[in-house]
Amino acid sequence: METQTIKNEQNTTTVTERISGSEAIVRCLIAEDTKIIYGYPGGAIMPVYDELFKYQDKIHHVLTRHEQGATHSAQGFARISGKVGVCIATSGPGATNLITGIADAQIDSTPMVCITGQVFSHLLGSDAFQETDIVGISTPVTKWNCQVTKASDIPAAIAKAFYIAKSGRPGPVLIDITKDAQLDEFDFSYEKCTRVRSYNPVPKTEISSVEEAAKLINAAKKPLVVWGQGVILSEAEEAFKAVIEKAGIPSAWTILGASAIPTSHPLNVGMVGMHGNYAPNVLTNDCDVLIAIGMRFDDRVTGKLDTYATQAKVIHFEIDPAEIDKNVKTDVAVLGDAKASLELLLPLLNENSHPEWRQKFADLYAIEYEKVIKDDIHPTKEGLTMGEVLHQINVQSKGNAAIVSDVGQHQMIACRYAEFNKTKSNITSGGLGTMGFGLPAAIGAKMAAPDREVVSISGDGGYQMTIQELGTIFQQKAAVKVVVLNNDFLGMVRQWQQLFFDKRYASTEMVNPNFVAIAEGYYIKARKVTKREDLADAVKEMMESKEAYFLEVCVEKEGNVFPMIPTGASVSDVRLE
Repeated sequence: METQTIKNEQNTTTVTERISGSEAIVRCLIAEDTKIIYGYPGGAIMPVYDELFKYQDKIHHVLTRHEQGATHSAQGFARISGKVGVCIATSGPGATNLITGIADAQIDSTPMVCITGQVFSHLLGSDAFQETDIVGISTPVTKWNCQVTKASDIPAAIAKAFYIAKSGRPGPVLIDITKDAQLDEFDFSYEKCTRVRSYNPVPKTEISSVEEAAKLINAAKKPLVVWGQGVILSEAEEAFKAVIEKAGIPSAWTILGASAIPTSHPLNVGMVGMHGNYAPNVLTNDCDVLIAIGMRFDDRVTGKLDTYATQAKVIHFEIDPAEIDKNVKTDVAVLGDAKASLELLLPLLNENSHPEWRQKFADLYAIEYEKVIKDDIHPTKEGLTMGEVLHQINVQSKGNAAIVSDVGQHQMIACRYAEFNKTKSNITSGGLGTMGFGLPAAIGAKMAAPDREVVSISGDGGYQMTIQELGTIFQQKAAVKVVVLNNDFLGMVRQWQQLFFDKRYASTEMVNPNFVAIAEGYYIKARKVTKREDLADAVKEMMESKEAYFLEVCVEKEGNVFPMIPTGASVSDVRLE
C-alpha cells in the first residue's frame, strides 16, 4: 500500500493511498460511520466480502438468509435509529431480490444505501452469467442510482449516495459496481458529500406561508391535525407537541406517524385511514381547518377524494414540493423541513383549547369503544382476539417496546392498539404493504437499538414469506420477540372476501406447519397459546426472556378488523361492523 500526499489548487493537502476498489468500498462505508451492514455474498461481490473479512473489527456484516431479508433489516435499522441502513448483494438474482425492499423504502421514505456487484465491465450487455440491468430495473424505485465501472469513481459515488439517501425527504439509493472496478487499484481518498448541483433537498420556508397558516389556525373553530412520518424524520416531535398543545388542536396520525407523541397524550385522537379510529375519520369531514404535517394524503387515508374534507381550509406542511396539490388541493402550502417550519409557527399561534370540538372526538370514541374496542381487547367470546394479544404486550412493555409489524389484519390491530411512549416505535410497511417485512425488519431494529425491547408481530401468511430469517436471529443472537397471530387464513384478504365477495374464500385458507417446531429447529425458545387463560403468562414469559422468543397465538379464524372504510367510500362512511 502506497501513501501519497497531493496539494490541490486551493493549496490544501489530500493524502491518498493506493488500494483496490473493493477496499475503497469498505473504507468509504467506515468513513460514513457504518457499523452494521446486511447482505448475502456471491461471485460478483466477492472482492468486497474479502475486504469485509479484513475489516470485521470495524464493520459487522449480518448474513441474512435472503437478500430481501437484508433490505428489510436495513430498513428496520434505519427506521429505529434515524441513520442510513446499508445492504449489499451480488449481481443478477442477488440484486433483483433487493427490489421489493428498495421499493418499500422508496414509498416509505426510508434512507438506505444498497451496493450490488456487477459482471466485468467488458461483459456488460452480453447476457453474461448473472448479469442483470439492475440500474434500469431499480430506477423507478430509487431516489438515485448509478453504475460504477472505474475504481477511481467509487468514493464519489458512495459519498453522493449517503448524502442523497439521508437529505431532504429520505429514500433508497443503489450503486452497482462492476467486478473490475472492485479489483483495480487507484489512489484513494475520501471526502463526504455536502451538496449536489441542481439538487435542493430542503426548500426554503417562506415566512409569509407560515403567517398565513397561523392566521387560519388562530381563526379556526374546529381545527384538526393529521400528522405523518415527516414529523419523525425531521426530528420535530418536541416542536410538534408544543404547537398542538399551545393551539389545543386534536391530532390524528397515519400509521407511519404513530409514536411521534405518546399514545396517551390528551390531544392524540387516534389513527386515520381505512382501519383508523372512528372519530378522526368522521370528523375529517366536519373540521374547518385541516392541518397536514409531514404526510402525503395517501388513498388509504383520504378514501374518496372528491368527498375528502371539502368543507375545510387545508394547510400542508411538506418537504417535498411534488406532494403539494398532488392528491388534495391545498389552501396554504408550507414548504420546508417540518421541525424548522413548526418552530417558526409556534410563536405566531394563539393559546387555545377548543373544548367543545374536542368533546366531539371523545363522544365518537365512546361509540367506537362500545361497538369495537371493548370486544377487541376485553372479549367475552370464546376465541382469542388479536386485540387482546396486543393488550397483554402493552401490559408487559408499559408502552416502551418497539413494535415491528408485518402486513395484514394483525398490522392494523397492532397499529390501532399498541401503546407508545417513545418516538420511532411503530415500524411497519406503509405505502407498499409488503408481506414478509416484519421479521427481518425487527432484526435490524433490534441490532440498531439493542437496549430496546423489539417485538415482531406477524400473521401466519406474511411470516412464512421470510420465515428463514429465524436463522439470522439464531446466528446473530438477536433477542427479538417474535409473535405470530395465527388464524389459518390470509386474514385481510379473507375479510374482504367475506364482506364483498359473498364469503367465497378463494385461495386464502392456510394449511400451516408446526411453527413451534420450526422455531425450536433454529434453537429459539417457543410456545403456543390456544386458550385465553394461558395468554397473559405466555406474554409475560416472552417479554421477560433475555433471548429471542417465539410465541404463536391461535386467534379466531374469521375475526374482522373494524372500523373499516370500504374502497372508494368517503372517510365519513366508516363502518363499525
